[in-house]
Amino acid sequence: MSVNPKTTAAIGDHPLHPMIIPFPVAFLVGAPIADLAFIGTGDGFWARAAMWLIGAGIVMALVAAVAGFTDFFSDARIRSLNDAWYHMIGNLVAVVLAAINFYLRYAQGAEAAVKPWGVVLSLIVVGILLFTGWKGWEMVYRHHVAVLDAPGQTSSEPVTPHHGGESRRRAA
Repeated sequence: MSVNPKTTAAIGDHPLHPMIIPFPVAFLVGAPIADLAFIGTGDGFWARAAMWLIGAGIVMALVAAVAGFTDFFSDARIRSLNDAWYHMIGNLVAVVLAAINFYLRYAQGAEAAVKPWGVVLSLIVVGILLFTGWKGWEMVYRHHVAVLDAPGQTSSEPVTPHHGGESRRRAA
């Protein structure tokens, strides 16, 4: 058995989830920027751009979620981490809020929905993504989720690099 919790959604040894997540994050962070550009300029292009960014963010978040769920449900060690639960539930909340935001913009018109709730929901989603991104990297850096085991590693001690390109166990 692998020492580190292993990802199952991967191409070779490269986990899919971290390859996909930059897309929904970029789209959903871009939305409030476009909202603020609309508020500042009054140009409807920015309101429509924000709506498209939110839609693209939702679609890509669902793609990332498939990889994330696969990893989460494939290894009990991942499910045992509080950080994994915070990461998953927080991201689900962010996607639900983004979907509500998208619906409001679609139903009311992109420009009409920006003020005040469109931009508020977009900023809340960004705040949640900051938290869940932190928790995601906690899983990698602190719990070594999806980190390849070092050659010859036999304990659950993390491995740290030292100069010369080799790895060694951290002294206790």
